[in-house]
Amino acid sequence: MQCCDSYRAMTRRGLLKASSAAGIATLLSMSIRNLVTYAGTDRKAQCDHVILLWMSGGMSHLDTFDPKPDKIGITGEFKPIKTTCDGIDLTEILPGIAGQMKHAAVVRSLAGVEGDHGRATYNVLTSYRMTPQLVHPSLGSVLVSQLEKQGDLPTFVSISGRALSAGYLGQACEAYYVGSAGAPDPYVKLPEGISDVRQQKRLEVLEQMNRKFETGAGAATGRDDYDATKASYAAARKFMNSPALKAFDINLEKPETRAAYGDTPFGRGCLLARRLVEEGVRFVQVNLGGFDTHGNNFPTMRRLGATIDPAISALIADLAANGKLDRTMVLLMSEFGRTPTINGGAGRDHHPGCFSALMAGGGIRKGFLYGASDDEGRKPKEHAVTVGDIHATVCRAMGIDHEITVPTPLGRPMRLVDEGKPIKELLQT
Repeated sequence: MQCCDSYRAMTRRGLLKASSAAGIATLLSMSIRNLVTYAGTDRKAQCDHVILLWMSGGMSHLDTFDPKPDKIGITGEFKPIKTTCDGIDLTEILPGIAGQMKHAAVVRSLAGVEGDHGRATYNVLTSYRMTPQLVHPSLGSVLVSQLEKQGDLPTFVSISGRALSAGYLGQACEAYYVGSAGAPDPYVKLPEGISDVRQQKRLEVLEQMNRKFETGAGAATGRDDYDATKASYAAARKFMNSPALKAFDINLEKPETRAAYGDTPFGRGCLLARRLVEEGVRFVQVNLGGFDTHGNNFPTMRRLGATIDPAISALIADLAANGKLDRTMVLLMSEFGRTPTINGGAGRDHHPGCFSALMAGGGIRKGFLYGASDDEGRKPKEHAVTVGDIHATVCRAMGIDHEITVPTPLGRPMRLVDEGKPIKELLQT
């Protein structure tokens, strides 16, 4: 697939000059500025920000977004409940999300290709299958590589878990990692005993040492790295001194707001995600594990439901109330679903053949159900969806051509999204 002229003209040096990174030990993601338009069309972006809620371990679709009532040996303990949209039922562990379905869409026909946690995670987050020869970038890195940076904060933030590597998109598209929402970030202030004056002197010495890459014998081979590193330090200092850092302080929220999200790391992560997109962060990934329910599926899912339901429903409700949901997509995904059959340990096993995703805001149709699984939830019954289709749909909502190619370090052209195309029915017209 041929890329557009504006992107084809970019060299490695051009890409580095067009982006910068920051962070004290890591980085601040920056963007490649407006390199592409969507497939030569005049389609405008409907979405500016994405919040990915990553449910690690393989969330049971049958016990959340795709209930199968009255199926002996499959239904399990949870009853279906009505939502604010006719024809869309969820299970009883998600009453808050059920109340927000008027803003959201459910995809019930997502089909994966990997049943191993690591390989499935890689596939769902990158759209590519894992190979030993190449590391592909995750969805967050892909998107921020094509979007203009807004404000002083990182372009891509991952909370309560590290995002996958940016792969061949490089350092500028890596995620800034927040270990625990609400806890002080040790990377945004100087170490104890290091004053601003002392830090400035250190930077001046470092600059003198690095100048050999600009004018010395290493200039021909090291200039690109020098430029990128210099930009990284400048962006880091700007970040550390920015008033926008207050977005990381969720204690500035009213107590009743914090309580609505739930007093859990995931709830605080969702609250932080909302604050970050309000401050201009393009992509936020909030991570939660524990969904590998080979045993004791139902008490585990009830506990997890009590964690995710208030957090996600409050997130969608707050974004809708402040008008930010129209331009912010909330996307919930997991690496695969769980088996319809309940095993001898009262659990469900890995099942990539069919699972569900939740999407809300950012150009997604409201109160919409797309696709269906068969009567037991084993495989798609209609409108089968691939991982690449989800990635392409997100790209299209953001005005990005998912088919353009970017070069790997060895010059191999790789599409932003592997096989897949936008699901037009999911998008608002």
